[in-house]
Amino acid sequence: MQKEYISIALADDDVDDRLFFKDAFDELKINTIVDTYCDGEELMTFLNNENSKLPNIIFLDLNMPRKNGFECLLEIKKNKKFDSIAIAIYSTSSSEEDIENTFINGANIYIKKPSDFATLKKIISEVVTLNWQYHTSGLNKENFLLRL
Repeated sequence: MQKEYISIALADDDVDDRLFFKDAFDELKINTIVDTYCDGEELMTFLNNENSKLPNIIFLDLNMPRKNGFECLLEIKKNKKFDSIAIAIYSTSSSEEDIENTFINGANIYIKKPSDFATLKKIISEVVTLNWQYHTSGLNKENFLLRL
């Protein structure tokens, strides 16, 4: 019998960030499958493939070449096929404009990339164990920005 798992996708152009992200999940021992993509173009190609198993949560870096995280967010939110996917913006930017724009355009949570591995593990654990159904209903700006 196969155990239930949470499917995670990360789109981030920084190879070290992708590696730390996967390592954090490995150490947390949360039952997940983590797929990483080097930019938004690669992520959207995967999501739009009719044979792809859609992730439960997408972590989106905002600043990427070819197709940035904001462009991906807009494209994902336009397609009903992706309605059940939670979107976590995962960025070095703490710009109020970025936070506001991603909130208004339907992201579920905004995470400023942590500077150390222990904090990354804590953030990932928090996000993956969120009750997304509760968190996305009646979303307000106070619970949009994850602060740890």
